Amino acid sequence: MARSARRRRDRLVTLASDIGAAYAAQMKAVLIRSVDPGRIVDLSHDLRPHAVVEAAFLVRAMAERFPPGTIHVVVVDPGVGGRRAGLAIECADGSLLVGPDNGVLWPLAEALGFRRAVRLAPVSGLGAARAGTTFDGRDLFAPAAAALAAGRRITALGPPQSPEVLRLPTPTLRPDTATGEIVHIDRFGNLITNLPSDTVPAEVHRMLVRVGRGRNRRLPRATSYEALGPGRLGVIGSSFGLLELSVSHGRAEERLGARVGTPVRIDWRRRHTAGER
Repeated sequence: MARSARRRRDRLVTLASDIGAAYAAQMKAVLIRSVDPGRIVDLSHDLRPHAVVEAAFLVRAMAERFPPGTIHVVVVDPGVGGRRAGLAIECADGSLLVGPDNGVLWPLAEALGFRRAVRLAPVSGLGAARAGTTFDGRDLFAPAAAALAAGRRITALGPPQSPEVLRLPTPTLRPDTATGEIVHIDRFGNLITNLPSDTVPAEVHRMLVRVGRGRNRRLPRATSYEALGPGRLGVIGSSFGLLELSVSHGRAEERLGARVGTPVRIDWRRRHTAGER
């Protein structure tokens, strides 16, 4: 089997976007010129529209455990058609990232080990003709990913570029309090914070929680939604490795009136938790 054929067969390409299935299908039509359809993996096409920071958090969480050498294409691009560059990034493990230079790629690139980046040249020579200024996912990023999957070197796609650095929100952690924010709201209305699940000591079973400008609430810590109990609001360690605020069989988002970026403060000082289970 020829070397280029092995590359086309073996290389995974993931897609993550806020554009919906119909537009994503047009990107796949470009990709399958160089990629076996069975090697194209849809991570999500219902990311919150234009939410670059939330998308950067989710893309890192979804993509960082894929095999080395995977090509990750991300399209959350409120600046499409403007001055922001199109970008391809090479990582230390051989993975390649393709998308807009608006910071959405940076947390994943940092997690995989940033090596270098190029500004994507005009689409000519990449197998497609630009059909407008509103869909670089199809007209620029998918052709670039297809070219990389077919064996083209990243340096052949454009000149060197220093990518925009996006730092995800970091919490403030103290011995008995922590302050962070909501970084994601999942489809069940659970509020995912940026506070690590081990922020609160294991022996603490209740804590004061304040979300945004709301009142302090003394909330239980639970190990599962079932343990929390139907309709009850509490704190659970999420699958992201972060604390989440949840309502079992309900929506914490609605109960607390929160959104992405809303501040969260947790207080587990002894005077608030002593004697309670």
